[in-house]
Amino acid sequence: MSAPASLCLLRTSAIGDVTHVVPLVRTLQTVWPACRLTWIVGKLERKLVGDLAGVEFVTFDKRRGLAGMREVWRALAGRRFDALLQMQVALRSNVLSLGIHADRRVGYDPARAKDLHGLVVRERIPARSGEHVLDALGSFVEPLGIKQTQVRWDIPIPDDAHAWAAQQLPGETPTLVVNPGSSHVLRNWRPERCAAVMDHAAARGWRVVLVGGPSAPERTLADTVLAACQHAPLDLTGRDTLKKLLALLARAQLLLTPDSGPMHMANAVGTKVLGLHAASNPNRSGPYSDRRWCVDKYDDAARHFLGKPASELPWGTKIEKPGVMDLITVDDVIERFEAAASALQLPR
Repeated sequence: MSAPASLCLLRTSAIGDVTHVVPLVRTLQTVWPACRLTWIVGKLERKLVGDLAGVEFVTFDKRRGLAGMREVWRALAGRRFDALLQMQVALRSNVLSLGIHADRRVGYDPARAKDLHGLVVRERIPARSGEHVLDALGSFVEPLGIKQTQVRWDIPIPDDAHAWAAQQLPGETPTLVVNPGSSHVLRNWRPERCAAVMDHAAARGWRVVLVGGPSAPERTLADTVLAACQHAPLDLTGRDTLKKLLALLARAQLLLTPDSGPMHMANAVGTKVLGLHAASNPNRSGPYSDRRWCVDKYDDAARHFLGKPASELPWGTKIEKPGVMDLITVDDVIERFEAAASALQLPR
């Protein structure tokens, strides 16, 4: 394919997956700098990536349902793209794509397609199993005749966000940021276990920071963690924005988190991640650049809850069962914390 004049990217959510799309944008900008890129993205997610240079953003507010779709369609009325990269398989996104006009419509291979996805695309990415989500999204450029060979984020962080983060985390004290919650609550670890690891880090001389969103469930979770802590951490729950959190993570040495958006934000700014994986496979959805510090109980979960090893499960199987995260012990996490601290040559 010759250099396209315009491409439309459709990936509206979630935070982690939108973070994974940024390297694809960088690849397209490097190979085809004159190509006009339009990205249809969620309202919240735009707050993280909406200032990427050289990209036109069109916001989709999923809470508005069909009215939100019509707003997108009106914004793109009269336009036709050389190709649509339909990178989301949810029914809502498949319906949304019907109002986007493009000469080529690239979607997922049949094994990863669902919710009538095959009816709204005409070309497919290569059928592969065993890929990290970021690599799967990166493969959307392959039907266009190019490959993603480098992974680069460079998500802009405003000066005021850096200044705020510096105020919260002054000096050079090694910092553990703890994000206890995921939007999938069955991925969350027990609050008292989280608190035990936070106390261990504090006893080792680390600064410990608790983060989370402003919602009532996240505030409740944070309060439960705080009540179990012997050493009070810095509680920034609900006080940041996505850009401020990105700046905060960039100043930290380590993030403790279940599989969640902040995991991938930390990875994007080069911060090490102590990921907690039992409900999800870290090789598919863990921190892309470095999974050495993750606790991986996914195979144990597969055997315990599904009666077979993880190697026999379809790629991408989630084991979001009550009690699955209890397979991760405090000792498991402290061992990975100590290993990361040693590798970073920080207090341990």
